[in-house]
Amino acid sequence: MKDALVPVLIVIGLLLLAGLTLFLVRRPGRGTLPQAPEGERPGIERGEKIPPSVIAPPAPEKAPEQAAPGKPAVVPAPAPPAPVETAPPVAPPKAEPEIEKPEPTAGRLVRLRARLSRSQNVFGKGLLGLLSRDHLDDDAWDEVEESLISADVGVQATTEIVAKLRERTRVLGTRSTADLRSLLAEELTEALDPKLDRSLHTGVVDGKPSVILVVGVNGAGKTTSCGKIARVLVADGHTVVLGAADTFRAAAAEQLATWASRVGAQVVRGPEGGDPAAVAFDAVKKGIDAGVDTVLIDTAGRLQNKVGLMDELGKIKRVVEKHGPVSETLLVLDATAGQNGLSQARVFTEVADVTGVVLTKLDGTAKGGIVIAVQRALGIPVKLVGLGEGPDDLAPFDPQQFVSALLGDE
Repeated sequence: MKDALVPVLIVIGLLLLAGLTLFLVRRPGRGTLPQAPEGERPGIERGEKIPPSVIAPPAPEKAPEQAAPGKPAVVPAPAPPAPVETAPPVAPPKAEPEIEKPEPTAGRLVRLRARLSRSQNVFGKGLLGLLSRDHLDDDAWDEVEESLISADVGVQATTEIVAKLRERTRVLGTRSTADLRSLLAEELTEALDPKLDRSLHTGVVDGKPSVILVVGVNGAGKTTSCGKIARVLVADGHTVVLGAADTFRAAAAEQLATWASRVGAQVVRGPEGGDPAAVAFDAVKKGIDAGVDTVLIDTAGRLQNKVGLMDELGKIKRVVEKHGPVSETLLVLDATAGQNGLSQARVFTEVADVTGVVLTKLDGTAKGGIVIAVQRALGIPVKLVGLGEGPDDLAPFDPQQFVSALLGDE
């Protein structure tokens, strides 16, 4: 029985072995790539090298170094960010100052007559009221005299004016307000001497520009007046170069440059504390080269004694006259200083050949009679008067128009 089972077992084993072999042959192998369908195979030509990035796996990140036992771990600092380059800021183009057209000088005094309201109270109302009394006795004439003196006319001029008025009213028997106003206007106008030459000597002389020196103490409005005189000249059709020879005052040159730029005039300036005569010389030379007809020079006013003032102005005049003679020397006076300002004025007339007076601030607390006092004391005509702070409030002086403004409307 056992012998019969052995062959059977051998046959069963052979069958199992055959079936296992057949199963393994038909199963796909693990290392075999599946066949790609036609048309979807990778486009790698034979002989072409495959990039290493396709074959090689990515390199593992480097692990931070382990710190030695007992020591803190060193963490590398992050790299600073790359600097961002920015374009430098571009400054906007500097706007050129607008060139102004100054108002005509003709009729300025008439336009500004309202600025003399304080003086009108003294002359137009006070004096005419006194003279219109029914009986003019000695007391009345004393009041007239006091009114004129209080208006800064000056003692000597007041005495002469009252004497003439008294005689004419006695002889003519005048009593009406209109007649008295006419008499007072005539006497005040005569005291201002209308025959004096009040024109500014400008224009080309022998092929060279006229030179005007502006002198006066600081604080009287000298530099401002210099700028306004330039506007007067431009308004009358002249061409101007300004010289900032007041080098002792820091703001003077800048102030004059501002005035010049507003009317399109050129300005010559030097270093602060420099030689004023050198600036004056350069200004005249610039005027000759530029072909202008007038050079206007603002001189130093902060000089402590008469000797220093004489030396400085004398030097400026000598240097300027190397190019040609000085046409005008204008003295700027503050009208509000009254009789006290006349002592300063006399110093300048002694050291410089002053040809005309510019009376500023006549619209403030000043009294109109100071014009008469200045002319009588200095023997020099008032050529320009300042009646406000506006750029065109400097007016050529006309005696008849001025007296008419003082007396007010008829």
